[in-house]
Amino acid sequence: MILAHYSHATSHLAALGMFQAQQTVGFSPMDLWHNMGWLARGVVFVLFIMSIWSLAVMIDRWLYFSAARKQSREFAPRVAGALREGKLDEAVKVADRNKKSHLAEVVTAGLQEFRNYGGGSTVTPEQIESSKRALERAEAIVHAKLKRGLGGLATIGSTAPFVGLFGTVAGILKAFQEIATMKTPGIGAVASGISEALVTTAFGLLVAVPAVWMFNYFTNKVESFDVEMDNSSSELIDYFIKQSRR
Repeated sequence: MILAHYSHATSHLAALGMFQAQQTVGFSPMDLWHNMGWLARGVVFVLFIMSIWSLAVMIDRWLYFSAARKQSREFAPRVAGALREGKLDEAVKVADRNKKSHLAEVVTAGLQEFRNYGGGSTVTPEQIESSKRALERAEAIVHAKLKRGLGGLATIGSTAPFVGLFGTVAGILKAFQEIATMKTPGIGAVASGISEALVTTAFGLLVAVPAVWMFNYFTNKVESFDVEMDNSSSELIDYFIKQSRR
């Protein structure tokens, strides 16, 4: 009778200890950080750096594309009007005043090459061909400027989940180690390791998903800008050909 009572009391104390252990496990960001091992903290730090990098690229590309779009809308009708009136120098000045416009960069290169080539009053096929090559070079340069940083954004979007998964593996290993070292394992014994694993996974996805979304968005923007530059180059070459026939 006494042994049964002692056994019951012991099991009650053990359950009470397990309950208290469960109660001491916190799930606030600071508690999760303190419960993490150094390896998992390193994973979180890497993911934090990746998130800051991707955010910086997003802001930079958003501002750059917005400025390019705004100035291009102002540039296109003005330069078209100057060319219709035959004012080549005025068209170059308009392009110089809109240096953030992707169209202005390309058109300026073609106009300057056309104006500086030769110097005669007649337009030669060589002059047109030289202007065409200048336009192609300018398009390649502007395309590289538009894509600046997008490669890093794609890398972050594709690798952040795997970095978080690495933290997940580290957290699960920690949970197994805690189970092995405790004589009376319960949910409180493994809660910190499991929460650590889930936090790194969630953080990796939180970093990756916006990066992938914005990479696709900016890639579509670059493609539309490329089409606009191709159209502007073709229209400028057509203008030079019409000038040569006068």
